[in-house]
Amino acid sequence: MTDKNEIFTKAQAAIEAGDTDEAVQVAKDGLALGVNGIELINNGFIPGINKVGDLFGEGQLFLPELIMSANAMQAVIEIINKKLEKEGTKQTAGKVILGTVEGDLHDIGKTIVVALLKANGFEVLDLGRDVSVDKFIEEAETFGADIIGTSALLTTTMSVQKELEEQLKAKGLKGKMKTIVGGAPVTERWAKRIGADAYAADATDGVRKIKELMAG
Repeated sequence: MTDKNEIFTKAQAAIEAGDTDEAVQVAKDGLALGVNGIELINNGFIPGINKVGDLFGEGQLFLPELIMSANAMQAVIEIINKKLEKEGTKQTAGKVILGTVEGDLHDIGKTIVVALLKANGFEVLDLGRDVSVDKFIEEAETFGADIIGTSALLTTTMSVQKELEEQLKAKGLKGKMKTIVGGAPVTERWAKRIGADAYAADATDGVRKIKELMAG
């Protein structure tokens, strides 16, 4: 396996198949042959996870398959990042903090977002469920977050997303950290109304929007 494009093709195929062992082997082979780690991620593995995300969004792929691909991607990212750290060239796509808001105990959707973001090279801090506004802000400042993502699955907890926007403004952090909101009852209209920077319709849309926020 000496052709760079062949390595990229195999990398993408391994992620699409959710085959961790194959993905790890391709990563090791690519690095051993001198392929740049960042190039390997950007041209091989990320196109694979993006394709998986698109198929999931279209309903052509199911949750267990999505998780398998995300796990394969995380294993690859770890291997390549170790190599990049030794070279002093490790890159991150950005720092994202995520959590389900206070009073809400649902987090399956958020868990998928965490896996997909990590697979796309983001540093992610998952605060879990039932997270207060104060904790979101405190942890975001400590972590140096670029983006705060909140999930609300109940209409009764959506107000916490609004409170977070108000507190970020009051503390002079709005603009320094961007926000994205999601969850079953949450809409684009709600996001605009409370002043959030973006709205995520689902996990794959969330990753897409977070990439757009970082690019902007």
